[in-house]
Amino acid sequence: MITRLPKWIEYGAFVMALVAGSVNAVALLGFQHQAVSHLSGTATLLGRALLTPDPATLLYLIGMLLSFTVGAAISGALLTGRSLRIGRFYDVLLFIEALLLITAMLLLLNQNTLGNFFASVACGLQNALATKHSGAVVRTTHLTGIFTDLGIMLGSTVRGKGGDRRKVMLFLIIVVGFISGGTLGAWLFSLLGFQALLIPALLCVALSVMYRAYYIGLIRARRH
Repeated sequence: MITRLPKWIEYGAFVMALVAGSVNAVALLGFQHQAVSHLSGTATLLGRALLTPDPATLLYLIGMLLSFTVGAAISGALLTGRSLRIGRFYDVLLFIEALLLITAMLLLLNQNTLGNFFASVACGLQNALATKHSGAVVRTTHLTGIFTDLGIMLGSTVRGKGGDRRKVMLFLIIVVGFISGGTLGAWLFSLLGFQALLIPALLCVALSVMYRAYYIGLIRARRH
């Protein structure tokens, strides 16, 4: 049970969900109306595409799946554990995600569909940042697992078992962040087109810098 939720986890989860929601909104509006923050829809489209003789579509969908996997592999290579812990390379990964989003933006502005793959890599990287904190799986690029866990906890409450309020609060922070990101991404896309990806990229950079500064400050405080 989560008895004390560090503020850096709350802020980080909200901002990362905001980033994912905004990128996904841009994807739905501009990447052939296809989500990139999760793969369920892409896998379904791939299944349908197997019935049609369109090699270009097949290769594109397979490429999106592989790109997401590559992003997850990057996180897996840099993270040394699955538990949420200060000091791990979250800042490096967030900076890499920002570079991937900027690359995607530049390619898409030049009508190069390779930008879709770079955005998928960025989302796979962030999704693999999902870690465990006191039994709660912290994912920020999609909400299926979050709502499933909330439903399970609601059912447990109906049966008379007490729920973990702090875990519920963490999940609600992620839900609000993702939905807010969707609103932000849709609004920015209506104004800026694919340049809207610059905003979540900058948010990644800002979160990376704040995390590193927090970590350095914590180390200095421990030394004194």
